[in-house]
Amino acid sequence: MKNFIKNSDVKVDKLQEGLSRQIMGYDSDLMVVRVYFDTGTVAPTHKHFHQQVTYVEKGKFEVRIEDDAQVLEAGDAFIIPPNKMHGATCLEKGILIDTFSPKRDDFLE
Repeated sequence: MKNFIKNSDVKVDKLQEGLSRQIMGYDSDLMVVRVYFDTGTVAPTHKHFHQQVTYVEKGKFEVRIEDDAQVLEAGDAFIIPPNKMHGATCLEKGILIDTFSPKRDDFLE
């Protein structure tokens, strides 16, 4: 496990048009992921058993958690409890910093 991770050393994976992911670091209990969005990109609604806390690094997003939706901007954050349906639409090009506990093994496949 690395103690220090340089952004320039971490590959960026394109997930779909307008959406890319960069896994910044993880151990068995925690994962940090930077997600890049172009304006208008929709992260499909989904759920998973992981606890998630996300920080809006840049841009503007409409975030949906179950039946609740909020518009969030740089500096805002949100918490997604395990097994809750959630998704986001990028209103202004931006970056989300996702943290997961435990790590997302499905992201490493």
